[in-house]
Amino acid sequence: MRWLFFCLGWLCVALGFLGVFLPLLPTTPFLLLALFLFARSSPRWRLALMRHRLLGPYIRGYASKEGLSVRAKATTLAVMWATMLFSVIFIAETWWLRLLLLGIAAGVSVHILLKKTRRPS
Repeated sequence: MRWLFFCLGWLCVALGFLGVFLPLLPTTPFLLLALFLFARSSPRWRLALMRHRLLGPYIRGYASKEGLSVRAKATTLAVMWATMLFSVIFIAETWWLRLLLLGIAAGVSVHILLKKTRRPS
C-alpha cells in the first residue's frame, strides 16, 4: 500500500503542477491529496512538498490551518479570473459552457474569500 500511496502522491503532484497553468484543473486539491498520500507513504516527500518554492505556497495555508495570506488570495483570484475570462472569450463556444466556467470561477472565488486570512506577524 505504501508504494501505491507514493505513486498516487506523485501523480497528484503532477496534476497539481499542471493545474497552475490549466484553468480547469485545480491545483490546491491535488496538492492537498498529495500531502495526504505522502503522509502515509513518505513523510520526507511530504515535508519537501510543503517547502517547495513554487508548489508549497499553494498548500501551506491549508495544511497548517493558519489561513491564506492576502497576497496568496489576491494572486489566486487574479490568475483564476484571467484564465477563466480568457477561456470564456476565446475558447468556449457555447453559452452554457461560458456560464458554467463563470459559475465555477464565482464559486471558487467565494470559497477563497471565505477562507481564513493569515495576518502578517
